[in-house]
Amino acid sequence: MKKKGILGLLAVAATAILLVGCGKSSSTKTTTITVGASSVPHAQILKHVQPELKKEGVNLKIKVFQDYVLPNKALASKELDANYFQHIPFLDNWNKENNGSLVSAWKVHLEPIGVYSKKVKSLKDLKDGATVLVSSNVADYGRVLTLFKDAGLITLKKGTDLTSATFNDIKTNKRHLKFKHSYEAKLMPTFYKNNEGDAVVINANYAVQAGLNPKKDAIALEKSDSPYANIVAVRKGDKNKPAIKKLMKALRSKSTQKWIEKKYHPASFGRLNGPS
Repeated sequence: MKKKGILGLLAVAATAILLVGCGKSSSTKTTTITVGASSVPHAQILKHVQPELKKEGVNLKIKVFQDYVLPNKALASKELDANYFQHIPFLDNWNKENNGSLVSAWKVHLEPIGVYSKKVKSLKDLKDGATVLVSSNVADYGRVLTLFKDAGLITLKKGTDLTSATFNDIKTNKRHLKFKHSYEAKLMPTFYKNNEGDAVVINANYAVQAGLNPKKDAIALEKSDSPYANIVAVRKGDKNKPAIKKLMKALRSKSTQKWIEKKYHPASFGRLNGPS
């Protein structure tokens, strides 16, 4: 009887251990998400948080894009779970032009846009009739106009909203600067290196990718209080999914923000407080 009793207790204990093990396994179930990103710095930042997310049960797959056109299309068509490459004015403009409903999950960091030139050391040194090359990214036009307005080279029409401004909103242009804006953003560093135009406006991610240091090489650089923070975008209704929330927590953690500042400073800035 004693022997059977002991065997029975062992059987019960084994069953309990098995049940605990099963419970633990189900609680750490892995969720896979695919996030589209520009190669520098977005994909690199995502790669940095991959190990942290893995511990949280999120298998992060990264799909690299080399332009600003395809990532939102891929997200809208459910090829991606999120993307990370743009700011809110760009997203708003894309939604407007494509009848889209993508939303921001949250802000992550800022990449200041800058003006580069091999011919002058300052915007104020630009000669009358100088040519300024700008990308065709309409959502960045307000940022570009702000740089030239702050330098005293142009004024804008009264009531101009910089988040939706275009070059038609210029009121006065005392140097008769010629803004040419029909180029892909990724081509701007090549124009600069080939000494085309008198000045070239380049987004920080493409500048860094081309080996430029925005703080040292730009003749004018966007200020750190700019509202054009880079965000993670998702489809409407996906913002509160557990895996997305874990992704945002990892990207906005103090350790990740410090890593961004150390690796890319001054091409990008740290945490931007508050939800987008």
